[in-house]
Amino acid sequence: MEENEIEGRIYEVGYLLTPNISEEELPASYGNLKELVGSFGGNLVADEMPKLISLAYPMYKTLQNVITKFNTAYFGWVKFEMSPEKIAELKKKLELDSTVIRFLIIKTVKENTIAAKRFVHRDMARRKVPTVKKEGEAEEVVEINKEEVDKEIDAMVA
Repeated sequence: MEENEIEGRIYEVGYLLTPNISEEELPASYGNLKELVGSFGGNLVADEMPKLISLAYPMYKTLQNVITKFNTAYFGWVKFEMSPEKIAELKKKLELDSTVIRFLIIKTVKENTIAAKRFVHRDMARRKVPTVKKEGEAEEVVEINKEEVDKEIDAMVA
């Protein structure tokens, strides 16, 4: 094994922050999360500033002995290298953080795994998309001549 693999593994934490955080306080909360990873000996590999998103379903978290419902949250992620023994401690700290609604820590790779946008050639973009026939429209029926089809197949095979 390489020395890097023994020292630390690459992890990514995806998290949802409460929408109660104001736009001015967001960088501080984001910075606190990155500092928390660093405090356990984590080396940052990549990250993304949290963005406000609508949640697919409501999420609940108990804040100051009150169950709070969230329909939106700030979503962000941090990719880092850390020794496997420290992950449990990081998880405990994140669970106690009142600004974090939910989080997920996964093992990953150091390389960029975000799919890049595909290049579409201009000719491909201009291609006509087949139209779908509406109900009730008559479809043109073309009769097939078996002899001609057989001749064309023989010509292609030969």
